[in-house]
Amino acid sequence: MAIAEDTVREALKQVIDPELFVNIVDLGLIYGIKVEETDEGKSDVTVAMTMTSPACPAAPQLLGQSKEFISKLDDVGEVDIQLVLAPPWTPDRRTEDARDQLGIF
Repeated sequence: MAIAEDTVREALKQVIDPELFVNIVDLGLIYGIKVEETDEGKSDVTVAMTMTSPACPAAPQLLGQSKEFISKLDDVGEVDIQLVLAPPWTPDRRTEDARDQLGIF
């Protein structure tokens, strides 16, 4: 049985933006999660994510940590993190939790 998208999303909450100190899920950087069950009973995971700016210096770190934390989940096979730059990220993608953490009311 394939793992749930919510399980992947929770794993991604462990990835913290090193400049804003908020996780990438609450920042709204995750554009999509796709989970496909393989013939071997594993779950291949594809994540479409963006950065707060196209020239984000933390991009390699955030992409690498995303793959790392998803790969640690039980029964995960291949993990593909796709960097998406369109549509561009905007601050309105942040969750209420992110706004609270950043002191934006």
